[in-house]
Amino acid sequence: MKRRIARYTLEGVSGAEISVHPFTTDDGLGLQLTRFLAAESDNVVLLVHGLSQSSDMFIMPEHRNLVSFLHAHGFGDVWTLDLRMSNRYPYNTETGRHTLDDIAAFDHPAAIRELRRHLGGRRLHVVAHCVGSLTFHMSLFGGVIDGVASLVANSVGLTPRVPSWSQAKLAVAAALDYGVGLSYLDPRFKEAPPLTRRWLLARAVSLSHRTCDVPACHMLSFMWGTGSPALYEHANLAPETHTHERLADLHAAVDVAYYQHIGKMVRVGKAVKYDPADPAHRALPDDYLVDVESVETPVLYLAGDRNNVFADSNVVCHRLLNERVPGRHELEVLDGYGHVDPIIGKNAHMDVFPRIVDFLKRNGG
Repeated sequence: MKRRIARYTLEGVSGAEISVHPFTTDDGLGLQLTRFLAAESDNVVLLVHGLSQSSDMFIMPEHRNLVSFLHAHGFGDVWTLDLRMSNRYPYNTETGRHTLDDIAAFDHPAAIRELRRHLGGRRLHVVAHCVGSLTFHMSLFGGVIDGVASLVANSVGLTPRVPSWSQAKLAVAAALDYGVGLSYLDPRFKEAPPLTRRWLLARAVSLSHRTCDVPACHMLSFMWGTGSPALYEHANLAPETHTHERLADLHAAVDVAYYQHIGKMVRVGKAVKYDPADPAHRALPDDYLVDVESVETPVLYLAGDRNNVFADSNVVCHRLLNERVPGRHELEVLDGYGHVDPIIGKNAHMDVFPRIVDFLKRNGG
């Protein structure tokens, strides 16, 4: 059956010059930035995706997407970043055992260096989602990047918190790898050959998620949170988005090694290194909250009040930071929104994007 929306399409953005800018991290991975230039601007915006997603979440053609909205509201120079956890690469299905420290130490600094080659000293604003936000916080508050005029963080910052059932799943994440032999999870597992481990897992998951008839949606709830659905409110998605191939295109496979690092952070209640003894990450602090006062970049924390993935993480993060640096950061609670629908929701351009633009403009835009 022909796809209704092409995979990795750029058709969601019109009237812009699109260019791709590859770069290499210090640990030897090839990544890329994509530039959507509609007009020259003194304020540049970088968009950062979440774990197992990609830059596609910001350029979706089925609704008013964030790149097009920024173009229409005074931000003509918008870039997207595809990190090592992007589904545009094979890294999530390889047994590389990357951690969030790798992303913080290598991906974000290399991306900022490449951006600065093109932007010079122009103001740079960042909008980041999910683990893209968490790892960008780790780079910024860990002192390996600077020069960011403002940051918008959706769903999670420096204090990852998850519902109780998600805590239980994170606690046994290693068993998937060492016990079951699945080093990654994929929302497309239902398409695997019948009676294989992947197919059986997807079948079992679907039996316990009866709220819709899309197997990829069921697997995403198993992979990413508590409830059915976990990632979003069904009503917030366009019909074209809530389909088998589209959901799997936007949220693909994830290396379970990342779960182990997230699990450690959830247990201690804050962003910390996975292995403090790893010399590859010596430039980063063991505790990413140790020196938050020195980071002058203002952050807008977006928190959906129905977030079944990272729960009230951003509410807690904002409260903690506000105690240590009163008035520097802001919080917006989004009524009726979950984890990812503030970005990919059909009405996000009315309910969420204006709040992002307002914050960017008040901080230099």
